[in-house]
Amino acid sequence: METKPTEISISKMFGGYNKRYKHYSPTLGCSMNFHIFFPPSSSPSHKFPVLYWLSGLTCTDENFIAKSGAQRAASSEGVALIVPDTSPRGLNVEGESDSWDFGVGAGFYLNATQEKWKNWKMYDYVVKELPTLLHENFPELDTSRASIFGHSMGGHGALTIYLKNLDKYKSVSAFAPIANPINCPWGLKAFTNYLGENKADWEEYDATCLVSKYNNVSATILIDQGEDDKFLKDQLLPQKFEEACRKINVPLLLRLQPGYDHSYFFIATFIDDHVRHHAQALNL
Repeated sequence: METKPTEISISKMFGGYNKRYKHYSPTLGCSMNFHIFFPPSSSPSHKFPVLYWLSGLTCTDENFIAKSGAQRAASSEGVALIVPDTSPRGLNVEGESDSWDFGVGAGFYLNATQEKWKNWKMYDYVVKELPTLLHENFPELDTSRASIFGHSMGGHGALTIYLKNLDKYKSVSAFAPIANPINCPWGLKAFTNYLGENKADWEEYDATCLVSKYNNVSATILIDQGEDDKFLKDQLLPQKFEEACRKINVPLLLRLQPGYDHSYFFIATFIDDHVRHHAQALNL
């Protein structure tokens, strides 16, 4: 089982390179793919800060790389993009592909506690395994300077991971995050199945609950939300997160964008602002 990453594809873009890698993940018990965008380098000794992107439901490590256009700003800002997959794959757990919002492509960036889904440990994969793997195999990356962002389920992942690891990440942002999953149908389904019936366990993976607990936030949290997003009212609930931040004076910039939906067209429109937001925090 090759835990060292093997390069499986490469494409030049904006002077840098999209590279896709495959490796065996001991955390997840399966083979995983991830992408890195390496910006153009001025010297062999130069180290790039890293910006992790967490994708939404049904995505793989490919969607963001192909559709977001983030590489343009990442190239000019000198920031490496790290894009993991959204769940373990190929484990053939019964029912893992029965629905698009649970199982494969829907890891919710938590550590499952229910026996059937014990391999669904995307939290540990993103927070522990992947940074170590990058540090050990890519000397051109400075993994001690890291930020994190994501979309929808991945926005939920980015916010919760950031809040629980304020020492590990310089900044966070999100596009249309699932901001209060304990109160929406997606979260209810995922948390019941992955974490069991105890609601206190769910709160450990809910940004709205966590922000009052881990509130030593220095960099402003940036969230963009399309006003024509069909999931806004019943699934995403950014206003709940906004209320929680306001109560304890956590710096949040929530931008409601008129006319925009939940798609990558929306993400691509505002991606440069997000990359620059992180570049500023990473290069301080």
